[in-house]
Amino acid sequence: MKIAKSKKPAASKTVAKKVSDKTARGIIIVITGNGKGKTTSAFGQALRAVGQGYKVFILQFMKGREYGEFIAAEKYLPNLTIRKSGLDSFVMRGKAAPIDIELAQKGLDTARKAIMSGKYDMVILDEVNVAMDFKLIKLKEVIEIIKNKPTALNLILTGRYAPKEIIRLADTVSEVQEIKHHYNAGIKDRAGIEY
Repeated sequence: MKIAKSKKPAASKTVAKKVSDKTARGIIIVITGNGKGKTTSAFGQALRAVGQGYKVFILQFMKGREYGEFIAAEKYLPNLTIRKSGLDSFVMRGKAAPIDIELAQKGLDTARKAIMSGKYDMVILDEVNVAMDFKLIKLKEVIEIIKNKPTALNLILTGRYAPKEIIRLADTVSEVQEIKHHYNAGIKDRAGIEY
């Protein structure tokens, strides 16, 4: 059977080995909502993929701190690459500093290059929905990336405020809803839980 050549770059050879022709199209997943666990869910998906021999790239928007997952990936998971694109401070909606916008746009460029490189089987754009909502990056650029990604690449977009246009393009959308949060009881953030 002949396979038609695509103008899009291929995902890494790992996906081609593990996925049959019938299911070779990568999945687009959106994890949104106001509850805790969106990034954690995406990292669980990354760990699962790495366990299957896949190469995973994660771009974290609006984050500059060395979280536990970053430290673990550097020490133990050579197939998991994490890049941060932000400062170690909170960005206020409507009050982003020029440096926040610059770092988010550089992050989007880095993510675009990783997606189009053909080196990765899965790319996670962590907090990309918030970056769009805060006007740090443009929705139309993210849509363009989604539409032009390599066919077999799996793409996960996380963060509150997922735009309806992104939700329409997704194959799977999960909404994490806050029912109760320990912050409301005065419990501060902790290593291993929040970072």
